[in-house]
Amino acid sequence: MAESGTVIKDGIEMDYCRFGTGSRTFVLIPGLTIQSVMGTKDFIEKKYEVMNEDFTTWVFDRRKNIPDDYSIYDMADDTAEIIKELGLHDIYLFGISQGGMIAMVIAIRYPELVKKAVLGSTSPHVKPEQRGVIDEWIRLARMKDREGLCLEYGKEIYPPEVFEQVRDVFLRMAESVTDEELDRFVILAKSITEFDVSDELKKIKCPVLALGVFEDAVLDSDATMEIAVNLDFREDFSLYMYKGYGHAAFDTAPDYKKRVHDFLMKE
Repeated sequence: MAESGTVIKDGIEMDYCRFGTGSRTFVLIPGLTIQSVMGTKDFIEKKYEVMNEDFTTWVFDRRKNIPDDYSIYDMADDTAEIIKELGLHDIYLFGISQGGMIAMVIAIRYPELVKKAVLGSTSPHVKPEQRGVIDEWIRLARMKDREGLCLEYGKEIYPPEVFEQVRDVFLRMAESVTDEELDRFVILAKSITEFDVSDELKKIKCPVLALGVFEDAVLDSDATMEIAVNLDFREDFSLYMYKGYGHAAFDTAPDYKKRVHDFLMKE
């Protein structure tokens, strides 16, 4: 069963969970969520059981008591400080969606921490024409439309047939979402629209695997291709594009975790 804990350092308070018994350190940074991922830590452990023999997995939430102007750069700095406080190094870093944005900044600013990086369904920046889904989520959260937000969130990250299977899960989530969680969601979602490291991608020194989805309704497949355009001149860069699995291919594609595992294990 996944162990959980909280780290406090210099005013940063961040929750994490840990599982697996491997000698390598796998750090997972989830994407934007309406509620804390710590409530689903056992589900995450089950999903990533392919990693357990070779890796000890650490999953980090966003910090508590986030300021109103909290940026992705701040998230990256805070997460890196907590990683260092825990004594982790030579990490195999996997960032999903907004977590991938955080992972890019960590790889750029803290190259000494990162051995390899996997970037899933993410973007080095979100162009104005790609902001429609995020802007709608922000609007619904500001209106305190819990059910509308949860349903729109699920509908956009999953293919239609998958969403229909889990629709009731999102309806139940809506019943428990608090005003504080909605306010926090708005701050975290706004940070995506202000993020841009497109001019700094070449500063990433470690091997990188980018995983994208052609039908990504949230960030668009062009986002992953922009990462590829900046890094595919390197022999240690790999790209794989899924078809038919939606933005959350990291949940829906059956070979996704093994693909991550095999890249990280490759010498």
